Amino acid sequence: MLVPLIDRVLKGAHVGVSQLAAVAVGIGPGSYTGLRIGMSTAKGLCYGAGIPLIAVPTLRAMADGLLLQASLMAYDALICPMIDARRMEVYTALFDREKNVVKDTCAEVINEHSFDKWLEHHPVYFIGSGADKCKPLLTHPHAIFPPSYSYSARYMINDAWEAFQNVRFEDVAYSEPFYLKDFIAGKPVKNVFPSLSNTKLYS
Repeated sequence: MLVPLIDRVLKGAHVGVSQLAAVAVGIGPGSYTGLRIGMSTAKGLCYGAGIPLIAVPTLRAMADGLLLQASLMAYDALICPMIDARRMEVYTALFDREKNVVKDTCAEVINEHSFDKWLEHHPVYFIGSGADKCKPLLTHPHAIFPPSYSYSARYMINDAWEAFQNVRFEDVAYSEPFYLKDFIAGKPVKNVFPSLSNTKLYS
């Protein structure tokens, strides 16, 4: 669905791919399939049109989204975007209000003491798909879960524009998503070729 949707947006704006100055893409962390599709589509557009590729870290873009939505945050507040990584694990990082990194991006299994170090001294805003499942564990008075946080690709604009102005472009041929963890293929739970399960093959 992604390429037809991009085509619809460009036609609605009366803009061709060759008229774009660059393409920005979220590089992760996130789901393997989503990152691969997003990156390959962006690289295809850039390669075909001969335009630069810009990579924006997903967690940083999420933090920017909260800053655009929440105007009444305390000056010492921290932002903790979380992406669900199954079970009680999340992809996460910590940023201050200037989007400086306070805690590097990591895959973390969350428990009730995961953020005590920061919650003791700062209000921490937890956002994203991983925040919902962590809410029952993170009950410190400084833990804040904004109910109205929403997602949008437009939250990449600030970082993408800064990268464009500073000519920070990616290698269209060799750039890869930021997977954070190695992919581990799971065993299918059901036989996708049941009609062949008892079939003998002869050469």
